[in-house]
Amino acid sequence: MRVCLLNESFPPVIDGVVNVMLNYADYMMRDFGAKIIVGTPRYPGGKYDSYPYKVVDYPSFDTAAQTNGYRAGNPLVGKAVSELADFGPDIIHTHGPASATVVARLVREMTGAPIVFTYHTKYDIDIRRAARIDLIAEETIKAMVGNIEACDEIWTVSDGAGKSLKALGFQGDYRVMNNGVDFAKGRVDKETVAKVTAGYDLPEDVPCFLYVGRLINYKNLPLILDALKILADSGQDFRMVFVGKGPDREILEKKAAELGLMGEGARAGEAHSLNGQGLGVRTAPGAKVFFTGPIYDRNELRAWNTRADLFLFPSTFDTNGLVVREAAACGLASVLIKDSCAAEGITDDRNGFIIEESAEDMAELLKKLCGHLDHVHDVGRNAMDEIYLSWEECVAKAYERYRYILARNKVGAMPHHKKQATDNMVKVVAGMMEEQDRLRKNIKEMVGDMHSKALEMADYTMKDVLHDKLSVDSRKLHWNDIIDDLWTEVEEHLRK
Repeated sequence: MRVCLLNESFPPVIDGVVNVMLNYADYMMRDFGAKIIVGTPRYPGGKYDSYPYKVVDYPSFDTAAQTNGYRAGNPLVGKAVSELADFGPDIIHTHGPASATVVARLVREMTGAPIVFTYHTKYDIDIRRAARIDLIAEETIKAMVGNIEACDEIWTVSDGAGKSLKALGFQGDYRVMNNGVDFAKGRVDKETVAKVTAGYDLPEDVPCFLYVGRLINYKNLPLILDALKILADSGQDFRMVFVGKGPDREILEKKAAELGLMGEGARAGEAHSLNGQGLGVRTAPGAKVFFTGPIYDRNELRAWNTRADLFLFPSTFDTNGLVVREAAACGLASVLIKDSCAAEGITDDRNGFIIEESAEDMAELLKKLCGHLDHVHDVGRNAMDEIYLSWEECVAKAYERYRYILARNKVGAMPHHKKQATDNMVKVVAGMMEEQDRLRKNIKEMVGDMHSKALEMADYTMKDVLHDKLSVDSRKLHWNDIIDDLWTEVEEHLRK
């Protein structure tokens, strides 16, 4: 099967959706022998020669300041779209609702391949954050939903994600297809944990809490700090480690310092390098909260998940919460908000802990659990056995669904996607791109033919010149050696 994967980003950007793309490509090639091509907006520093599949990057606009580091792709670039279409995909899977899905629709128009779209996150929140003007935000969201409805099958990473999409005005059906995790199942050895966490004040007999992800307030991170303040005031000792980066890191550090959780005299932004590794470490006496900065090494992240006693994830924004399953892979149970997407599949006090969305409720639970860490660890082991999902399982399920879609599409049984006002525009643009591509190929063939004939003429001309200039005796004695040596040099100059 030939699969075209599209997204709004790709390395050097690393995020949850990029991680999905990488795992889809790797496991489909490894386990099913699929042929893969990837399309992405161009990012500075992007180098793709080392990938085992073709990556087509197309021009983009710098919107990093408005969108937390992401760029807006220009999907109306004929050469890139034609290259994706020439790959001859059997199926197109787009993981981004903007330029990626416009490209998908253009490629479908050229090839007839069906489009699968996966709704990964609540894009409307980021749109409203970037647009700031309500009218612009609402029109952008409306356009996004229309783009999604133009696809042939819609997947969501959780049922809550599907309901979120419906709330934006989406009128079609969706299928829940969970993402997997690339953590191996099992805990990291004690020596590795000690090495990774060295330099942090983490006493063995003191409960350790962990958060991994973007440091941004809409993930409910201030709630964690408020709960920890209540816990500290109750006299309970603990340590809290935040791993990640984000636009609100300094705000969170400042809040933690103001709550007295960063130690004596600590202020936001005061960090130093640990062993030359560039890790932000709080060393103030009495510090209970640490911000490590981003950690990209997966084994180091596994070590942190092994070291912690509880994973705190109060986000109601996330549509899946892969970090919860990554924690489960290491036997680490999570504290989650009731009815959040991350809490889907969690049974309270069995394979995780469910609370109401309040600092008081979290503080009360943490206070109780700090005195029963053995039970907490038992719940973590249940999480490992019951909610862990590997990428191998996840991609196998997706590939089987691809086969079903292709079989249905082959006999014309796939439901027609909802007609959009932009369908005619896509059809016209695709037609123009195909004409441009034909013209480009014709010009290339003409130039190539002219180049070949010029070389052929030069070949005959130079051989005649050499023939006339050499004496009869030289031709008899040395013809082969002389011609071979001289013609090699002449031909090289001509070709250059």
